[in-house]
Amino acid sequence: MEAERKKGKGGTVISPIQSLDDGCLMHVFSFLRPIPDRYNTALVCHRWRFLACHPRLWLRVERPIKNLNEPGVYPSLEAAISAARPGDTILIAAGGNHVASNIQIKKPLCLIGAGDLPDDTVLTCARGSDSALEFLSTCKVANLTIRAELGYCLLHRSGRLTIEGCILQCEENPLDYLSFPIVSTASSKVDTFSPAPKSQQQQKIADSVTVSETRIEGGAKAVWTSGNLVLRHVRAIYARTAIFFWFTVGI
Repeated sequence: MEAERKKGKGGTVISPIQSLDDGCLMHVFSFLRPIPDRYNTALVCHRWRFLACHPRLWLRVERPIKNLNEPGVYPSLEAAISAARPGDTILIAAGGNHVASNIQIKKPLCLIGAGDLPDDTVLTCARGSDSALEFLSTCKVANLTIRAELGYCLLHRSGRLTIEGCILQCEENPLDYLSFPIVSTASSKVDTFSPAPKSQQQQKIADSVTVSETRIEGGAKAVWTSGNLVLRHVRAIYARTAIFFWFTVGI
């Protein structure tokens, strides 16, 4: 291993990975989980920070924007989603409230709060809106607080939705029975494709919701479904000030 290492100026040892060009190194970073792995790579050095935060790897939502000429930075979540390509990751800046009302997501995306805790990044659904976010594709939501007064925090129409380390809050209201943290209207189809016996056949589930380590507060009930998906595998851990849930909604 020592023989493979190169020496730079002043006799300092350079790791083989540092000899990769920017394009190759950025491609390596694209395989890392945005949080915490890709985030941690930005702490290594100035070069890695530039590559790990490059808009090719994720878009950013900031209010206000400090540099109008900086690529990949948008003033609102809706603008970032509109500009995103399928498979992009959107990092939402911590601090303040970000408005999210009836935003439809029709492509695979990952939405992540940039704060240390989900409380640091808040998406607020304006009163009178049906939902904060409406999903029509496979997506992931992580490290965010999403609040709705009347309506739904998250509306799942189709695709695989993953909710990880979030806080879903329905504000207290006399019409609380109209509010739900999660609503799914999906009717999942199971495609069986294999000439093998039924016991060995593979099944592909098109639509589902997976929730892990998430606080759910308020609303008539945590999940409401109108399709053929049902609540399964519920697990809860009681902490001193909150309850954390793990469950799936599927067939």
